[in-house]
Amino acid sequence: MSRLLDRRRFLMGLGLGGVALAQPLAFQRIAFAENTTDSPITRRIPTTGEALPAIGMGTWITFNVGGDPQLVDQRTQVLKTFFDRGGTLVDGSPMYGSAADVMGEALAELNARDRVFAATKIWTGDESETRSEATRSSRRWGVERFDLLQVHNLLGWQGHLETLKSMKANGEVRYIGITTSHGRRHREFARIMESEPLDFVQLTYNLLDREAEEELLPLAQEKRIAVIVNRPFQGGALFRRFQSERLPGWAAEAGVSNWAEYFLKYIISHPAVTCAIPATSKVEHMKENMGALYGSLPDPAQRRQMADYVRSL
Repeated sequence: MSRLLDRRRFLMGLGLGGVALAQPLAFQRIAFAENTTDSPITRRIPTTGEALPAIGMGTWITFNVGGDPQLVDQRTQVLKTFFDRGGTLVDGSPMYGSAADVMGEALAELNARDRVFAATKIWTGDESETRSEATRSSRRWGVERFDLLQVHNLLGWQGHLETLKSMKANGEVRYIGITTSHGRRHREFARIMESEPLDFVQLTYNLLDREAEEELLPLAQEKRIAVIVNRPFQGGALFRRFQSERLPGWAAEAGVSNWAEYFLKYIISHPAVTCAIPATSKVEHMKENMGALYGSLPDPAQRRQMADYVRSL
């Protein structure tokens, strides 16, 4: 295989023709069918039992396109593909420039506000501004309230989290949580998980960044906290590093037909993970990402094999 092959061409070749694998008990299926006879893989949110598709969508950089009509329309088609393929959770932040405004335009164009699990973050050092920032974000998205509000990278987390707990009690938001990324502040993150009534945490986890496996993921299982995984492709670095390599011959047995599925199915097959949120600006890449929402998942032995294989390349 030429080393110049890009991500899209990995759609060809291997297929999903392996034996169906046993899945963790936390997984269930919900009815959905478009261009597939399968149903999307979902995980339960521990605090309520609500089912959530295991592949969501991030908006960092990819939806920060200002008011350019052509780019906004392109992102609208990316979002449409995401919904059509069974996705619901979209994650944003006031930090992400114009992404919230573009998301609002796309949701309005698609008449899809009732289809989105809207998740954003509180990103201000002023701990008295929690409600105000949430209100500004809801206007930009065009949603009445968010499903999930998260304290972004623990900025002012004590004050923000107290307000978020009050907002949840008043029905102003459905779920609350905290986030980190790039492996930052894991020790403090764990202490907050131990002591606060969180519905969600968001953290970085991928085939090369696996520190979360040591403490945070087991702790999330113990405390019954849902986990959103950011940077599942290491900001695209995994594709740049591995896209010219062959998939292993046993990939189909693990439910994998391309590198996007390889990276994402490794993540969502961890029993602590609720949802991974890859970001993309391309419809074809979104289709690949959403392919990980279907079919079988690697079992623990296959997950070890997947990690060993990328380390060997």
